[in-house]
Amino acid sequence: SQYSAVDTNPLSVYIMQPIWNKIIKIVPLWIAPNLLTFSGFVMILVNYFLISFYDWDYTASGASPGLVPTWVWLFSAFTTFCAYALDSIDGKHARRTQSSTPLGELFDHGLDSWATSIFVLSFFSVCSRDNGRTGVSVYTMYIYLSIVLFNFMCSHWEKYNTGVLFLPWGYDISQVVLIAAYLLTGAVGVEVWQKPFLFGYYITDALVILLIGFSLFLSFPQTLYNIHRAHLKKTLKNDSLYEGLLPLVSPLLLFFLLTVWVILSPGNILAKQPRLFLWMVGVTFSNVICKVIICQMSSTRPELFHWFLFPLALVVYAAISGLLGWTEEAVLAVFTALVTAAHVHYGVCVGRQLSEHLNIYIFSLKKRVQE
Repeated sequence: SQYSAVDTNPLSVYIMQPIWNKIIKIVPLWIAPNLLTFSGFVMILVNYFLISFYDWDYTASGASPGLVPTWVWLFSAFTTFCAYALDSIDGKHARRTQSSTPLGELFDHGLDSWATSIFVLSFFSVCSRDNGRTGVSVYTMYIYLSIVLFNFMCSHWEKYNTGVLFLPWGYDISQVVLIAAYLLTGAVGVEVWQKPFLFGYYITDALVILLIGFSLFLSFPQTLYNIHRAHLKKTLKNDSLYEGLLPLVSPLLLFFLLTVWVILSPGNILAKQPRLFLWMVGVTFSNVICKVIICQMSSTRPELFHWFLFPLALVVYAAISGLLGWTEEAVLAVFTALVTAAHVHYGVCVGRQLSEHLNIYIFSLKKRVQE
């Protein structure tokens, strides 16, 4: 299917696009677009693991503000900007080198579906978790992450139904806010997040309110409106309501199972292992959404229940019924490792299949020699 995307965000159109158009000119023509996409993703990962090293349980910023060195925050700003730039120019570079392929589109959106959660998880280290005075509770973190992922899901569900990806406004705004937050933290220190700045509200409160406002009053209604408009114009990809709603079943079930685990966990798993749990949420979500992206690109029907849901349901049942007892954290660690490995394996397999099918290399513009 032909790729079509619409970007109406003034920040993107008037400020960022002209910057990307200048940056793209310095990228050598022999570099494969997927290499740009992947490099950006690797930078996000490196940054995430670096922050995790200094702040595994999200307490560093609140408990002892100097624990994460200043250079880490500045490095975060730098990597976030680079990843944002690379993610914004990969498509332009593909058109420049006339190497736009479905593989590139899948690679870009697939990695985005994973990067989205990693951005959020890195940012939580800035505001730190609730220590009685300042910070954000782990439950707020979970809700916050879920809303961001819900937004991501909406834009791809919309594309599944309309054939057009309406780029969410939140994306550019969130990237610019993230970079600014890291720079501010690097310049002033984490203390800036721990003092009220307006009417007794903290900056983090403002960001949470902004995020929820953006999602519920801008992104989601926009998605429904775009689908409704396609319905009126008779350009919807799916005739039946059942088929149109099908891609939502697995992500919503996933969210339901995870929330049940969070609320009913006897050992309070989210408070004990927020980093592991939220990482697992991001990975499982990414895998579920990748399936939807592939179905939408190949015009096939997604299965009703994603296979991750079955082992997850078993683990959640074992945890909340008390069967796991004190091993709950260990089981979470093993489950997280397994789904992460499964997700990476899935990505590698799909990439290889597509590269063979389309007769191209993933990270090189050289053509494959026909067998």
